[in-house]
Amino acid sequence: MKNSDLKGAKKILIRSANWIGDAIMSTPVNRAVKLNFPDAHISVLAKPWVAPIFYNNPYIDDILLYEDKDRHKGLAGKIRLGNDLRKHDFELAILIQNAFEAAFVTFLAGIPKRVGYDTDTRGILLSNSIKLDPVLKKGHLIDYYLGIMEGSSLRTDDRRLDLFLTEKERSLAEKILGKYGISGKDRLIGINPGAEFGTAKRWLPERFAELSSRLAVSGNAKVIIFGTSGHKELGNNISEMSENICVNLCGDTSLREVLALIEKCNLFITNDSGLMHVASAFDIPQVVIIGSTDYIATGPVNPRSSIVRVPTSCSPCLRPDCPEDHRCMKRVTVDMVFNAAEKLLAENNK
Repeated sequence: MKNSDLKGAKKILIRSANWIGDAIMSTPVNRAVKLNFPDAHISVLAKPWVAPIFYNNPYIDDILLYEDKDRHKGLAGKIRLGNDLRKHDFELAILIQNAFEAAFVTFLAGIPKRVGYDTDTRGILLSNSIKLDPVLKKGHLIDYYLGIMEGSSLRTDDRRLDLFLTEKERSLAEKILGKYGISGKDRLIGINPGAEFGTAKRWLPERFAELSSRLAVSGNAKVIIFGTSGHKELGNNISEMSENICVNLCGDTSLREVLALIEKCNLFITNDSGLMHVASAFDIPQVVIIGSTDYIATGPVNPRSSIVRVPTSCSPCLRPDCPEDHRCMKRVTVDMVFNAAEKLLAENNK
């Protein structure tokens, strides 16, 4: 497909990925769309829990919500969403999301140019279908997403991840930390013991607790626990096992507040998760514990990151829950993660 097929589009819709981490990894596409269509009005269609990732992004003009749990639920909801989008008179849709449904909705919306990978038997619904390069399938998801642009003969610039905070959000993060006696003078370590999609990606909570205790003493650091309301009990357990060294913020902050708090961290320690990509976007030194997932496809891309993993015959399995003995995570010791953390702290002198 040549870019002349898409030239002149003035109203463009980007259909976002459905997970926080995937949405962050797709942000270079937003920038590339603006690069190719500098005068276009660019909208992103995203599910409500993902939408805050795109706030304040200068490459996006507005964000439309795909309320699939409410007014856009079911087939009738998809038709309603198509009608909602039709009112915007989009000329071009770029589909980050790979499902049949993404193509179906933009087809219903009457968007004349619909660009995306020919996956999930949706090729017939795409005006410009891109055959997936096998090399991209084996590489990082960032490059996979950028392949949509390159497969359309459109320019890209780089793989930099974009997240944008306001000074007001940064000030609010300082106030949140201040409630727990944490100031900008303190060394701040964030830990993220949870992960969506199941338990297979999670390192053992008792090891997070021991690690936190050791780092708090050796690094003279304050430790905060990140997570959703669904991780509240997990955070409480880790805090108790660490003799309340950790401050558990699970479920007590919005996604935007979490972004601003992670930006304040001197070190971030996490499983493979959406928040890992937040730390990558802000280039926060981080230790990433990976077992069941593919570190080549979705691992951190910031230079100040260290992956800790023990290869096993069954990894990466990409399963939500381990059917065996969780060996890929059990074999990652506290010493391994502690040493990686100490090295990063020393290298960054914080």
